[in-house]
Amino acid sequence: MISTSEGEMVVEFWPDVAPKTVDNFQKLARNGFYDGTAFHRVVKNFMIQGGDPLTKDPGQEAYWGTGDPGYKIAAEFNDRPHVRGVISMARAQHPDSAGSQFFICLADARFLDRQYTAFGKLIKGDDVLEKIGDVPTTFGGGGEKSRPTRRIEVKSIRIVPADSVK
Repeated sequence: MISTSEGEMVVEFWPDVAPKTVDNFQKLARNGFYDGTAFHRVVKNFMIQGGDPLTKDPGQEAYWGTGDPGYKIAAEFNDRPHVRGVISMARAQHPDSAGSQFFICLADARFLDRQYTAFGKLIKGDDVLEKIGDVPTTFGGGGEKSRPTRRIEVKSIRIVPADSVK
């Protein structure tokens, strides 16, 4: 359950195709790693990105998008398509460079299939995803107009039993 300043989204995990990625995300969530971070990147009609611990500190804004938990995890590319609502690991150029940053697709992005580790999908909160995807953006790191003009906070990410949210 991803609780944000815009509302709640619920994600169902795919441990059958990305077991190590799911384990890593759940471990970080249980340890409160994501609490107080922000969605620092919103690309219209593409995706929203969060999970960078540096976003807890507005003074680190120049470095947002570069933070991680201090380690990298191996990619688990799979056949699940990158379509609206799919959660996947963000990474640098090297396939095994993901750590904590993730993105949620706002639209079909099939060109990412088998190149990024898709590890779950949204089962509740599509309206919240839409609201975040519609936030006005300005130029941020890398000269891309994807930095939200106001903070979209991740208040917490809690791991809850699937049957408690249906």
